[in-house]
Amino acid sequence: MRTSPLFTALFVAGTLACASGPAVRPTLSSGTTPVAAAPARDPGALRVMTFNIQSGLKGLEQVAEVIRQEGPDVVALQEVDVGSTRARGEDQVERLSALTGLKYRAHFGTTRLYGGAYGIALLSRYPLQSLAQYPLPTPRGAEPRTLAHAVLDVDGREVSVYATHLIRRPFNGAARVRQSVFISRLLAKDTRPRLLMGDLNDDPDSRPVRLLRRQLQDVARVTRSDGTGTYPMPLFLPSLRIDYVMACGAFTPVSTRVLRVGVSDHYPVVADLRLAPPEAPVEAPVGAPVVVAPAGAAPAGSATAAAAP
Repeated sequence: MRTSPLFTALFVAGTLACASGPAVRPTLSSGTTPVAAAPARDPGALRVMTFNIQSGLKGLEQVAEVIRQEGPDVVALQEVDVGSTRARGEDQVERLSALTGLKYRAHFGTTRLYGGAYGIALLSRYPLQSLAQYPLPTPRGAEPRTLAHAVLDVDGREVSVYATHLIRRPFNGAARVRQSVFISRLLAKDTRPRLLMGDLNDDPDSRPVRLLRRQLQDVARVTRSDGTGTYPMPLFLPSLRIDYVMACGAFTPVSTRVLRVGVSDHYPVVADLRLAPPEAPVEAPVGAPVVVAPAGAAPAGSATAAAAP
C-alpha cells in the first residue's frame, strides 16, 4: 500500500510522540512479577507482538489486558515512559511486566520527556541473556532513535530479538533509509535466528522497508495478512500499515493478526512463527555494541533489564 500526499499530510497531524534531548540512563526496574503460565505450543512455536502503546495514555491496564489475552512469548513496545509526570512517576515497563506475567523485561531509553525516561522496551517469557543498544543516525535536532537488541534463551537456544522505532514521517524518508541501512548491516553480522519488530513509520513498499526485506521476511506479507493497517486514520481514510514483525529465514511465518483495539493510536500486531531446528552450532555476532550487559544488571548506558525473583 502506497500513501498518497493527502494521507501523508493528514498523518503529520497525528499524535505520534516527538521528543528531543540527551540519551537517558533510567534506574533498574524492581518488583515481583508472577511468571505467566506458558501456553501450550508445539516445539519451535513462538508468538510475538509489536505494540506502540502511546505512553499508555488510554490506560496501561487496558494495554496489559490486550497483551494478556494474546499470550505472546515476546513483546516489543514503543513509546514507553519510565518515571515521567505523564506516567505519574510509574515505571511502565515494570508495571506491564507485573500485569502480564512476562517476567523478563528491558527498557531502552532514547531521551528524557516529561521529566522521565522515554523509549522502547521488551517483555519476554524467556530469559534475556544479554542486551545491546545502538543509536540510529538521526538528523540534528530530531528525536533520538535507537535499535535495541536482546539475546533470548529460547528453550536452550539463543535467539536475537531486535526492536526499533524509526523517525517519524513525513519529510524524513532519507533519514529512515539511513536508519534501515544501519539496521540491515548490523543484523547481517548476527548469525543467530533474528527477529526485528517495531514501528517503522513507513509503508510496506517504501524504500526503508524494502531494504530490510532483503534479508528479513515481512511476516504479514508472507502470511497474506498485509491488507490490514496498523495506524487508523480519521474519517473515511484507510489505515496505514507501519508496524511490522520481520523474521530471518530460520523462522517460518504461520499467521499474523492486527488487533483492532482502541487502547492506543496504533493497533498491535501479533505473529505466530515456527523456529527451525538448529543445523549446526552458530558463532557469536560480529561488531561492538554500544551497550552490553547481562539481564538483571544495570549496564553502563541507557538499556536496563530486570527479572523478578
